[in-house]
Amino acid sequence: MQPNDPNSPQGPGYDPYANRPDSGQSDNPSYKTHSTSPEPIPQVGAPPTNDEKNLALIAHLSGIAGIIAGGLVGFVGPLVVYLIKKDTSPYVESQAKEALNFQITLLILSGACFVLTLATCGLVWPLIFVPVILQVVFGILATLAVKDGQFYRYPFNLRLLQ
Repeated sequence: MQPNDPNSPQGPGYDPYANRPDSGQSDNPSYKTHSTSPEPIPQVGAPPTNDEKNLALIAHLSGIAGIIAGGLVGFVGPLVVYLIKKDTSPYVESQAKEALNFQITLLILSGACFVLTLATCGLVWPLIFVPVILQVVFGILATLAVKDGQFYRYPFNLRLLQ
């Protein structure tokens, strides 16, 4: 069947290729070909209370405190906040999960950087500081977002907890 075929069952003027994504002629505004930005986290229910904001702040800031304590315990704070508030506050739950996933991601990255440094006999020793810098920068960005009650998502994260 040809486009605009007067003998087509849909009538004259029907174009079966008009709304296909590869035609470039989509008339449907709700059709999205692709998105390069991460999906926003939907805000559910009422805005977070000050207590919820503070707990989300603790979840994100405890990663920086983990650096001071040796770097391997940054996941403890978000884990504790998640276990305490997972059933009572969707906002705190989502932020604690996000912080916990980020801490696990940084722990894996730290291990990879350490192994790579050992494998090169110390040639790439500055790589050891990459997870620390990422923790400080993104930890500060996260705390600035959650202090205003926004949902924060780290730009790269292994989202092991869904």
